Amino acid sequence: MKLCIAEKPSVAREIASILGANMRKDGYFEGNGYWVSWTYGHLCTLKEPHDYTGMWKWWNLATLPMIPSRFSIKLMEDQGAQKQFRVIESLVQRCDEVINCGDAGQEGELIQQWVLLKANNKKPIKRLWISSLTEEAIKEGFEKLRDGKDFINLYAAGSSRAIGDWLLGMNATRLYTLKYGRNKQVLSIGRVQTPTLAMIVERQKEIESFKSEKYWELKTLYRDVLFSATIGKIKSEEKAAKAIEYIKEKPFYIDDYTQKEGKEAPPRLFDLTSLQVEANNKFALSADHTLKLVQSLYEKKMVTYPRVDTTFLSEDIYPKVPGILKGLKFYSRLTEPLLAKPIRKSKKVFNNKKVTDHHAIIPTGVPASGLSQDEQKIYATIAKRFIAAFYPDCKVSNTTVLGHVDKVEFKATGKQIIEPGWRVVFDNEKSDSSANQKSESNKGEADENIMPTFEQGEHGPHQPEVQEKKTRPPKYFTEATLLRAMETAGKNVDEEELREAMKENGIGRPSTRANIIETLFRRKYIEKKKKNLHATPTGVGLIDTIHSDLLKSAELTGQWEHKLRLIEKGEYDVQQFREELKEMVVGLTNDVLSDKGKKIVLPGEKKKSTPIDLPPCPKCKEGQILKGKKAYGCSTYKDGCDFVLPFAILGKKLTEKQATDLLKKGKTTKMTGILLPGSEEKRAGKFVLTEDFNVSFEET
Repeated sequence: MKLCIAEKPSVAREIASILGANMRKDGYFEGNGYWVSWTYGHLCTLKEPHDYTGMWKWWNLATLPMIPSRFSIKLMEDQGAQKQFRVIESLVQRCDEVINCGDAGQEGELIQQWVLLKANNKKPIKRLWISSLTEEAIKEGFEKLRDGKDFINLYAAGSSRAIGDWLLGMNATRLYTLKYGRNKQVLSIGRVQTPTLAMIVERQKEIESFKSEKYWELKTLYRDVLFSATIGKIKSEEKAAKAIEYIKEKPFYIDDYTQKEGKEAPPRLFDLTSLQVEANNKFALSADHTLKLVQSLYEKKMVTYPRVDTTFLSEDIYPKVPGILKGLKFYSRLTEPLLAKPIRKSKKVFNNKKVTDHHAIIPTGVPASGLSQDEQKIYATIAKRFIAAFYPDCKVSNTTVLGHVDKVEFKATGKQIIEPGWRVVFDNEKSDSSANQKSESNKGEADENIMPTFEQGEHGPHQPEVQEKKTRPPKYFTEATLLRAMETAGKNVDEEELREAMKENGIGRPSTRANIIETLFRRKYIEKKKKNLHATPTGVGLIDTIHSDLLKSAELTGQWEHKLRLIEKGEYDVQQFREELKEMVVGLTNDVLSDKGKKIVLPGEKKKSTPIDLPPCPKCKEGQILKGKKAYGCSTYKDGCDFVLPFAILGKKLTEKQATDLLKKGKTTKMTGILLPGSEEKRAGKFVLTEDFNVSFEET
């Protein structure tokens, strides 16, 4: 039997129907030589600190940094998930081959591999890798099943990402909470979450500290065209008044009139981020809601796989384009002109080098029906962008007119649409002026200014004026502009091709950025005022507390993200990356505990102590026990040994002799004044080193 494991029950039902596995069992389908089962997303997760050692159950600076010698996974603590895992585990042991039908992305690969690892799978693995859930795509995918070994690097990147998030999140959150938290407030730190919050806080501070200044601009109206003086901003009203007096009685001369024909290519197809940006600008939909809507459309077979970061199609999609366009019957007015002649094949649409695991988000051609109002908006946005991609370029005439009044030079520019080309697809759309944003598909339309023809040397009267203006602060982030900032690691990039090139260094992944923003909302670090994102006092306070660039810098986080992408391509060593993570966490912990080099002397702690002869590590037998600032630990911690002995246990501070006895002999001499948790009576007894190298108390 062949065991297929999908990521959701709905996808499993679809696959089972196509494969002929029509007999419903408890937790799977059976038939035609197949078992088809499913997960519910994550059935397994990385173990929590207390799962590795009891010492990590309690939040204590002496136990930081927490670095497991080897990371392990465990089942989610959910009865339904555990029951479904037992079904999969049983089928894995009895099948002949496993077919991984999980979501075709990094997270999907991680989910499936963890389940198979936990189920102790030894059977060969094949991989179903598809970009849509249509019957045609699933059948084609099963005809071209790939070897599971082809995705080792994808899994390595996913697991490295999860381990990195664990190491930084668990350690930094405890570190900052214990060091700086007040009134038991948890200071949550995350690899992507914190630099994202830092961008919002930094922008907010720029706005709050901004001091607006008045300035004046000299303009003049000649033949109903408003010209601007090239001298730019005038800093005083007095100088502006003098400028008016200087030119008002003198004629305006035309120096140059230039018209250049140009072309505007159709907007690029959507990746997930650009779709979220468009939906936020046009419909005020949140990034998280947009992701859920497009995921729903994918599961309804109406669009292709959404969690992508490319705006290109692979060349093998080109022959399928006419069929997809024919399926878009609601848009037949727009598709019929395209289908009447060969479909345009542009390098800005089809480029194999720009496509990795999946192509851009496009409609599948399956008729759209039974959609909610918001689903209809997202579907129409994707469908129109796809149709526009095959229309001709928009032909425009760009006009520049130069003139002067005496020694003051003026300039005016305008644009005229000669042939609308792809713009006809968006004829009935209006940009969301209330949000003071243009959708990407309509960008520039408001700037159209059809100008009369001018002759060089012509001159005549004009109407000068001075416009009073104020310098404006930067704009608050919206979800749309924040997504763009995350994509480019905080750099302000408007140019589309440059933005495309910077994606590898963006922070987060397209599939996770929406969740990061929602996490900031949930933890009350940010709030929304109209469409603008504001940091709360809690969020501002957290960023002010963090002095480490490592935690706050979008650029540094982007470099980390880049290494993960290289791992995915097999171009960066996984072990090296994980060693870098460990060194980073150790360095961060040392910096915070020492206040960047300033030794903290705690009450009762001597500034100087007599050196003592410490034994080898009782756990790994290879390292030497070293005395740190808060605990004794093994010298081979960088190589994975996690043995730590705190200076104080159950509130009782160990003397150097007691610590040495515990390390050498495995137990201390009898001690008194031990206060056990939940007890008000002090006890007497010994501390004993257990077989798993934790410390227990034996009452005597």
